[in-house]
Amino acid sequence: MKKLFGILLLMVMALVIAACSSDSSSEDGDDANAEGGDSNESAESGGGGEGTVEIFSWWTGAGEEDGLLALIDLFEQEHPDITVDNAAVAGGAGTNAKAVLATRMQGDDPPSTFQVHGGAELNEGWVAADKMEPLNDFYEEQEWMDKFPQDLIDMVSKDGNIYSVPVNIHRGNVIFYNKKVFEDNGLEVPTTYDEFVEVADQLQDAGVTPLALGDKEAWTATQIFENILLGELGPDDYKSLWAGDIPFDDDRVVAAAEKFKTVLGYVNDDHASRNWQDAAQLVGDGEAAMINMGDWAKGYFSNDLDLETNVDFGYFAFPETDGDFMVITDTFGLPKGVENPDEVKEFLSVLGSVEGQDAFNPLKGSIPARVDADESKYDEYGKDAMEDFNNSNLTPSLAHGSAAAEGFVTKANQAVNIFVTQLDVDNLINTLKNAASEL
Repeated sequence: MKKLFGILLLMVMALVIAACSSDSSSEDGDDANAEGGDSNESAESGGGGEGTVEIFSWWTGAGEEDGLLALIDLFEQEHPDITVDNAAVAGGAGTNAKAVLATRMQGDDPPSTFQVHGGAELNEGWVAADKMEPLNDFYEEQEWMDKFPQDLIDMVSKDGNIYSVPVNIHRGNVIFYNKKVFEDNGLEVPTTYDEFVEVADQLQDAGVTPLALGDKEAWTATQIFENILLGELGPDDYKSLWAGDIPFDDDRVVAAAEKFKTVLGYVNDDHASRNWQDAAQLVGDGEAAMINMGDWAKGYFSNDLDLETNVDFGYFAFPETDGDFMVITDTFGLPKGVENPDEVKEFLSVLGSVEGQDAFNPLKGSIPARVDADESKYDEYGKDAMEDFNNSNLTPSLAHGSAAAEGFVTKANQAVNIFVTQLDVDNLINTLKNAASEL
């Protein structure tokens, strides 16, 4: 009996402690519940609750975080009654954030709005999964149909409906180069593939690494390959390749793979242990001459390395792609199931405005998606990129999820990663051909 009484006493004490703990948790969470409602209800409807807009992104690095915070400040000035929850997830060039987002979306707990690349990442991912609300009427209300290029609107549209708002534009087919290295070696900017090889040979003979590469993440090498494909195929057939209308054993695709093999002969030996910033550092220090990187590298040169545009470093279109613009665009839309769609649209309205884009992009290092932004707010590179964007053929990036569905992009990155090591053209072509069913 004494033993039984002791057990019962312990059970009663445990219940009392649990009740006290529950009361304490309830008191700590009163403010959150008053603002966001019942936690179970919030999980079902998503979006951060009435009076709050949750912005989900992977913008946590220098420049990009500053741009996001400037955008949030502008929004809160215009809408002081709406609180912003900055739900950025760091690491992995967006890989970590996308994994968290997938879990939330599959669990019917979407953020109010989230960063997604225009093109297949949006359309063949979240739109095809019926997770996004169309924004056609919203675009008409904002009078945006002539404020973004039609090719860009097409990248955020599927089956006649528009699903997100572009906030920025990055260019993927640009090469940044160390001007002193070029001047010291008497080199001119190459515009063709043959000229690039001649320049690379001269640099190699002079003991300078011609092309810096950091492919700890495979997309950096895929970005080089896609630009060679663009130069070989031209913009129309480049797009047709990802539409499945041109086979991967087409002679021009094979020729592009052969050129890719040659280009890889000019990269730094330690490329596999470097990320893109480490590779860009080689160019900034003059150990390497060139790097093919999206123009976030321009922000890195200017902000992190304190280098001056067109003094310390210059830029030119990837050989054979002058007149083409490999588009990488970050966009935000309206997920289905959020409980505050009107407030989310208020944020999207600021995001797509001239003021919003001009607050964000000069700090991010990108250019505005709108064609009527204030050019005076951008440096020389920004002005040149804006002119090219408005007057070039726009093509979607494979490496950044715009040209093809995620399944194909994953297999392409894996194939390129193997190719960088083995340099087997036949294996690369066969792998891409077999993966084409994902398109």
